Amino acid sequence: MDVSGISSFMADYATSAAGAQKAESIKGKLANGDKAEDEELMKVCKEFEAYFTERVYKEMMKTVPKSDGENSALVDYFKDMALSEIAERTVEERGGSGLAQSLYEQMRRNYE
Repeated sequence: MDVSGISSFMADYATSAAGAQKAESIKGKLANGDKAEDEELMKVCKEFEAYFTERVYKEMMKTVPKSDGENSALVDYFKDMALSEIAERTVEERGGSGLAQSLYEQMRRNYE
């Protein structure tokens, strides 16, 4: 994965139904300067960081040889779920990589 792929991750996230709806909702609320919306903005930034981290983990997993067993589809399904959970925990419990904080600060500057 290269740095140019980051924008496609952001586009994927923003174009998802939930992502687009949240983005529009927060955009309008930030324009009003509501303090409660700062928390919502940070939550969305953390969700994006978790999504980004999950995608990084999935790209890393592509480098691991696959086993061709009869349960490989089931293993892949649970692996995706586990990677999603690990990414969320990484951001929530360990503070993540700082991407959420950087996004939050940039968005606050843009909407003030």
